[in-house]
Amino acid sequence: MSETRPEEVENDFFDSLISSDVAKLLKIISDDIVLIDVMSGSEVSGPELAEVLQHGHLRFGSIERIRLRVRTYEDVAIITGHTVMAGAYDDQQFRINSAYTHVFVKESDSWRMVSAQGTPMTSAIPA
Repeated sequence: MSETRPEEVENDFFDSLISSDVAKLLKIISDDIVLIDVMSGSEVSGPELAEVLQHGHLRFGSIERIRLRVRTYEDVAIITGHTVMAGAYDDQQFRINSAYTHVFVKESDSWRMVSAQGTPMTSAIPA
């Protein structure tokens, strides 16, 4: 059985956001994950993210990952990249270009996200 790569787990993370699949999300994120919200800059816990997804307050219509860079150091992987996300928060539509950093830690044979930060980009995303 081949080992899952961190970027594959990150794909699953984005898929869980688009599908609002909280069960899948909770398998990917660590219990003590710290997320920095791309729109407000506030700190969001994993349970808080799961709750807004589960109750439909936050919905993603699409998340397009433009590019990514993966750096792996034994049991830690850092992924940086750019996304274009569209969706709604409490029925207020959004579309945001962002740069992001995701940090994963290897647990047994799988990778779990322990930190995520998004930064809005006001200019066009570089090719």
